[in-house]
Parts: sequence; structure tokens; C-alpha cells
Amino acid sequence: MEMAKQSSEAQADGSALSSEEKAQIESGKGVGEIKEVKLSDPLDEQMVKTGISVYEMKCASCHKLDDQRTVGPGWKGVTNKRRPEWIMNMVTNVEVMLDEDPTAQKLLEECLTRMPNQGLAVGDARNVLEFMRKNDVEKAGSKDGALK
Repeated sequence: MEMAKQSSEAQADGSALSSEEKAQIESGKGVGEIKEVKLSDPLDEQMVKTGISVYEMKCASCHKLDDQRTVGPGWKGVTNKRRPEWIMNMVTNVEVMLDEDPTAQKLLEECLTRMPNQGLAVGDARNVLEFMRKNDVEKAGSKDGALK
């Protein structure tokens, strides 16, 4: 019943998003199944190591670890600008994010190339996030600034 209510609300205003999804976007978490992310402090080095492997295989051809844009934006400082939920939703739900999330749409306007769906599982996305956090400590001097 709740799903039907959300669906009819979404259709009434012409949007494909439910009121819950709209609230998630407004809170900076993006659109997708990732609602909350529990971050480890200190960094989980095993997750970082796995995240590096995923990055090298699926991300490195378009994203650099500094702030330089190649095909996609550079990753330096990303965890200081974006909530962890947004990052993981962007990685796991890229099509909907690019269609519905204003921040993702702005990045698309800047980069001019849609990020392809890499088919990452939530676990791999979490490992990549942990690697991004480590990269931000090393390249930007801090991490998780978007949470402050």
C-alpha cells in the first residue's frame, strides 16, 4: 500500500521519483538503495586494498586520483564534497542518478560523457569508497568533509 501511495504521488507531479527518493536527493544522498553508510575510523586497510583493485580494473581509465578531469572528474577531495551514500549510489545506480540527481546532472554537463554502468556490487562500491577516503587523506589532507 505504501509503495502504491508513493507511486501515485510521484506520477501526480510528473516525476518518476517517490517523495522518499526526493527527500534522499535533498539530503545529499542521491537516489538508490544506499540510505546510510557506516564509515570506519581508522580506515579499513583491507577494504582500501580491495578498492584499489576495483579502481584499477573499472575506474582508472576515466577517473584520476588528483583533481584533473579526464573523461570523468578527478577523485581528489570527493569525500569532502559528497556524502558517502551519494558516492555509492552514483557507482551502483548511475543511470537513475544521471537522470534524476541534480548534482550528478551538473557533473554530466561538465564532463559531457555519461558514466557507464560498471555493474559494481554494493560491497565493491563500499570498497571503492574506502579507497576514495584514503586517497583524500593522501591528496587533499582530509576525508569525510561532506559529513561535517
